[in-house]
Amino acid sequence: MGVFIHPLTDWGFKKIFGDKELLMDFLNSLLEGERVITELEYLNTEQLSEEYDGRRTVYDLYCKTDTGEYIIVEMQNRQQTYFKDRALYYMAKSVVQQAKKGNEWQFKLTAVYGVYFVNFLLDKNDANEYFCKDIAMIDKHTGKVFNNKFRQIYIELPRFMKSEADCNNFLEYWIYNLVNMNKLKEISFKDRKAIFDRLEQVASQANLTAEERARLEEEWKNYNDFFSTIDFAREEGAQKKNLENAQNLKKLGVSTEIIMQATGLTLEEIEKL
Repeated sequence: MGVFIHPLTDWGFKKIFGDKELLMDFLNSLLEGERVITELEYLNTEQLSEEYDGRRTVYDLYCKTDTGEYIIVEMQNRQQTYFKDRALYYMAKSVVQQAKKGNEWQFKLTAVYGVYFVNFLLDKNDANEYFCKDIAMIDKHTGKVFNNKFRQIYIELPRFMKSEADCNNFLEYWIYNLVNMNKLKEISFKDRKAIFDRLEQVASQANLTAEERARLEEEWKNYNDFFSTIDFAREEGAQKKNLENAQNLKKLGVSTEIIMQATGLTLEEIEKL
């Protein structure tokens, strides 16, 4: 581990964005030019479902702005088949919970934002290489916002490839620091945005208690084990495919030399087939 905590682990993410000043600044950078959040209230992250199955909805961070909007903030490392549906469901729950009993309620809703950091690609075939997907309810024909009460923002961290010198706005400053924090000796862009002094203080391992350090080390191990398992599975899958291809080529009478070139297998591996 480096100088700072790893912000992509569950504990590290909540440590950083559990700091109200840091979260407000990040959200204001994300929504720059639209509005300025001046206060946040952290809400209970666990919401008990009222449906028959009794399943709970648990957010990483759930908060309410000074003007009443609800914001869900989540970090997702594990790719899920229906992650976009899950995100939609969680946001829908936040909408439904605004209902008030009685006939006097006229269905007036407060906006709900879902901000999702994802450490994988939502669509590998998507040619759009911009790291931030901003999803709103719009009219397909005019492109105008139809209803501003429902907004999803996905930050695909693997798509962020910018160097420090290439970053040119507050959001990119934030994402650069988060993506590279485990390698940095000091937080970047402190001369351009004062909040990064606070980020350096909150994220510094030197400022952790013994209990926090133990928790960090446990989460860091789990984080590395998870991605090591994925890499191993990919390598195993690729090796299995190469063996199958080599076996098929061998049946067709293709020379061993060509099979070696085509599959990357050794002579010994091919002879065992």
